[in-house]
Amino acid sequence: MKRFSILSCVILLLAAALAVGSATFLGPCVHEDGSFGSCHWAGQALLGVGCALALQALLAMASRHRAGMFLGMIPTALLGLFLPGTLVALCRMDTMRCRAVMRPASAVLCGAILLLALAGALIESRKGK
Repeated sequence: MKRFSILSCVILLLAAALAVGSATFLGPCVHEDGSFGSCHWAGQALLGVGCALALQALLAMASRHRAGMFLGMIPTALLGLFLPGTLVALCRMDTMRCRAVMRPASAVLCGAILLLALAGALIESRKGK
């Protein structure tokens, strides 16, 4: 019987919140004239990162070798951590939605996923010994 990984489930929930949130309630600025700025692309990239992390968490649930799956989540979570504001420019005003909501929320979610993936990799590698 396979072991159940609670860490994979928690990471899946956080990744789903990142993916769904970046498209809805945590999304970037919406301009009144229908145009969008570079923060729109940061939101689109976070949607992709969230989907990739969710897929990795699902694969970790199904895999016997979870340590490698958790290690694979680390660079993806780091990418999500540095996307808004570092790799993709955001609006200049601190009161805009992309700086006030999207950037801190993605930092918290990706940071939590990063820490959980590190913990999962350590736990799974020790179980293997």
